[in-house]
Amino acid sequence: MYAVIKTGGKQYRVQPGDLLVVEKLDGEPGAKVAFGDVLLLGEGETVTVGAPLVAGASVAATLIETRKGDKVKIFKKIRRQGYRRTRGHRQAESVLRVTGITAGGKETKWDGEVSLVTKAELDARARGLDFATMNQPRKTRAEQAAEAAPAPKAAAKAKAPKVTDEVVEEAAAAAQANAPVETEARKAAPKKAAAPKAEGEAKKPAAKKAAAKKDDAAE
Repeated sequence: MYAVIKTGGKQYRVQPGDLLVVEKLDGEPGAKVAFGDVLLLGEGETVTVGAPLVAGASVAATLIETRKGDKVKIFKKIRRQGYRRTRGHRQAESVLRVTGITAGGKETKWDGEVSLVTKAELDARARGLDFATMNQPRKTRAEQAAEAAPAPKAAAKAKAPKVTDEVVEEAAAAAQANAPVETEARKAAPKKAAAPKAEGEAKKPAAKKAAAKKDDAAE
């Protein structure tokens, strides 16, 4: 089944599953749209023409995106007068996916799934670009330099841990555990006597004192 609908001052021949580009319509992506201005219905060899519309007929569609169309250049020139003007225009348009046609109690639906991927994203994929980052504002030179600068070094010395009574007690217990144990045999053993000083070492202080007395007498 197919139908001829009117929207935006234009006529379109559609059938379920068609991708339709029309004049701008209000709505967010994924919104349901219904066209009641059906001028003609056709199914096989049967054609129903409206007068001017077909009663009870409607066409259902899903809004995919609203975008700007291709740029159109308008150039004006008057020869021998030095007059030249160039203007550009991009018409706002909506992209729809036709999902069904209803007429006379009979409904024809499209079994496919509506994808909301935009044309700009498809073009970016075809060029191997990341569409998520394409529309982000460009970073200034100052921001780029700040990102490129190395991160500040951490403090060389960490803060010393606080010494508490528990830490002191644990250190004393560890030192006591590691101290050598005196046995009874070690206690009973006689202590070594200090070695006697050599005669030369004992005479050195006396010789120094005698030399000092001679110097005083000479003065």
